[in-house]
Amino acid sequence: MPASHTLLPVGEDSARRRAFWTIWSLVAAFGTYFCMYGFRKPFTAASFDDAEMLWGQTFKVVLVTSQVLGYTISKFWGIKVIAEMPANRRAIGILVLIVLAEVALVAFGLVPRPWNAVCLFFNGLPLGMVFGLVIGFLEGRRLTEALNAGLCASFVLADGAAKSVGAWLLELGVTEDWMPAAAGVLFAGPLAIGVAMLARIPAPSAADVAARSVRTPLSKAERWSLLQRYFLGLSPIVLMYLAITIVRSLRADFAPELWRGLGETVDSTIYSRSETIVALGVMAINGSLVLVRDNRRAFFCSLALSGCGACLVAAALVARQWGLVGGFAFMVLIGLGIYLPYVAVHTTIFERMLAMTRERGNLGFLIQVADATGYLGYVAVMLARNWAISTRSAAPIGASGSNAELLNFFDSVCWLAAITSLVGVGITWRYFAARAPATTDVALAGETA
Repeated sequence: MPASHTLLPVGEDSARRRAFWTIWSLVAAFGTYFCMYGFRKPFTAASFDDAEMLWGQTFKVVLVTSQVLGYTISKFWGIKVIAEMPANRRAIGILVLIVLAEVALVAFGLVPRPWNAVCLFFNGLPLGMVFGLVIGFLEGRRLTEALNAGLCASFVLADGAAKSVGAWLLELGVTEDWMPAAAGVLFAGPLAIGVAMLARIPAPSAADVAARSVRTPLSKAERWSLLQRYFLGLSPIVLMYLAITIVRSLRADFAPELWRGLGETVDSTIYSRSETIVALGVMAINGSLVLVRDNRRAFFCSLALSGCGACLVAAALVARQWGLVGGFAFMVLIGLGIYLPYVAVHTTIFERMLAMTRERGNLGFLIQVADATGYLGYVAVMLARNWAISTRSAAPIGASGSNAELLNFFDSVCWLAAITSLVGVGITWRYFAARAPATTDVALAGETA
């Protein structure tokens, strides 16, 4: 049964007990969201080369666009759902969303092409709200950065692992249309265990609340009020997040094509190898901000970290242009560069902003706003590029001979994301530097519990 969500007395919050629940929470969140990717990403390991072109696009581009469109709508729905979701309904909510996603994958195998592309829209429709529900179990704690870094490491690792599972199933002879549903079945059992563990996590202790502020559901009026008060400070971060979401999504959804464009041999392990390096680096760097106790200092450290990620993206682009790095190193460096700010938004920027300002609200709501904007931008880029390709003679994404063109497009988007991120970080830094309290190292008495 779910643990009680009343605040725990400070005296009960012993070091041993905290350590146990920290490890428990990390394993539960990591496992749950890692397995969610088994219902979302394995299909991208397939090429669908034998499918007919649709509207001048390869079938894979149509599938990716369909799923992302559903995922984007889900993010907008989630702004309301996540913000208002009571804590005791999160676990069952996750399970319902996953079941709906798997039903859509089974339909993808049953429905003939090209009509089964619609099934991936309905697969993405529930999955966009899972992250917001999972992160609700972790926010508002003294160790939130470490917990959220572990959670975010799951989607870095899971992206590659899900593709590897998809490629492995294809090697076993599972058809491209049935492979996504088969992958979902493999991930279903572990996901159920992860959700059961999430449901047992205790609410933040009194010391956690004193250090980070209480997190509560928000009504529609309260959501708009929060966004309006901090619009000038939050909007540059959301724009940064939009830009890096586009890069991250292109890198994930068209990984096989990008790897081939870089001259690398693509096998079922290359995704896991590259993303393991990225995940370990990002988790260690972003998670270390949990050591910064002062909320204001940690907030600005996370902004600086985001700026460093943008600089790393630019450095990787220049290094490849000058022939200083190979394809594998380039993809790893780009991964580190985009995931440093991407994960900082999830682990620290919004979390410490709420703690620093002592605003009433919840982390899931702010992340859902950023996610909705980011994926809307990705859908717009995909549709615009698809339209541009269909009106000229260039080879569509995924078609033979198009990998080099896709890589050039990817380079351009990376440059745009790096510049946008640096500008966004600068504006947000200046905004909050003038408005944030000089120090937010509060409730030190609670830290001694």
